[in-house]
Amino acid sequence: METTDGRREALRRMLRIREFDGRAAELFADGEIPGFVHLYIGEEAVAVGAVGALNDDDYITSTHRGHGHCIAKGLGPDRMMAELFGSSEGYCNGKGGSMHIADVDANMLGANGIVGAGPPIATGAALQSTLRDEDRIALAFLGDGAVAQGQVHEAINLASTWDLPVVFVIENNQYGEGTPVADQHNVEHLSDQADAYNIPGVTVDGMDVTAVYDAVEEARQRALDGEGPSVIEAETYRFRGHFEGDPQAYREESEVEQWEEERDPIEAMIAKLQDQNEITEDEVASMRADIESTIDEAVENARDAPSPDPSEAYEDMFDEPAPEIGQFAEQTRADGGSTGGEDR
Repeated sequence: METTDGRREALRRMLRIREFDGRAAELFADGEIPGFVHLYIGEEAVAVGAVGALNDDDYITSTHRGHGHCIAKGLGPDRMMAELFGSSEGYCNGKGGSMHIADVDANMLGANGIVGAGPPIATGAALQSTLRDEDRIALAFLGDGAVAQGQVHEAINLASTWDLPVVFVIENNQYGEGTPVADQHNVEHLSDQADAYNIPGVTVDGMDVTAVYDAVEEARQRALDGEGPSVIEAETYRFRGHFEGDPQAYREESEVEQWEEERDPIEAMIAKLQDQNEITEDEVASMRADIESTIDEAVENARDAPSPDPSEAYEDMFDEPAPEIGQFAEQTRADGGSTGGEDR
């Protein structure tokens, strides 16, 4: 984001996240997408700013609210949408759905339905980088609610003790499900908890993509220099409920409207680029139209794509063959059931 092209690409990715999740909301409401859907609308600057400061070979781990992280890392909306539809053309062959998109080839180590599960994975990836003497880091996204999870603190403690190249990005969207942050934590800033591990902790405006980028860039360089991990708290806001269908009894509609009208990270980025004469209204409109067309095509492809065959239910579970799983697979009928009886 240090060039005009870089800033324009950041805007493009933010718009792509917004359009993807806006369409996901519609499709979920229409009953086309199964399971739960947790949208990233409003938080786009965090993912795009953080991932924009990384190299392609750096690792990231995601959360249950991971669509934005995936798109920021360069994953394609076509395969992502197919995964939401449960199609075999999705990133996980339709077996993961919204909360479990992963692409190891892109060093995106997975979204995760378990709160706080990403930091231990990122710490492990950072340890691997250290042992292999690789010039790469790992970045873990986690929510404000995850900060209270024991495994998160175990991961940060280990990373700080061994000076591992990992960055922990807390997406503080003001609510852990329906509980305000102030009711969950007894600190002014969640980044203050980094003091317990003698590592840097900073809080930035998560609605400002440049502020997030600058903080992660500095933390990444520190990690590469062998100085260990950092904690970055990005104060942001989700414009939708915790999940689609959330009645949101815990906050006033006027609060949401105020954030949307005054703090929208996309509108702020557009205004900044226009003030710097780096983009025009027509170019923004063209960018939006191109993205809408891309998402339209992704939806149509997902609707037409086949579902995974039930016989594949036990595939992709282990890297090495597992005889026990092979036995279960042989018992699987075409309808996905068991041949049952005494073997159950």
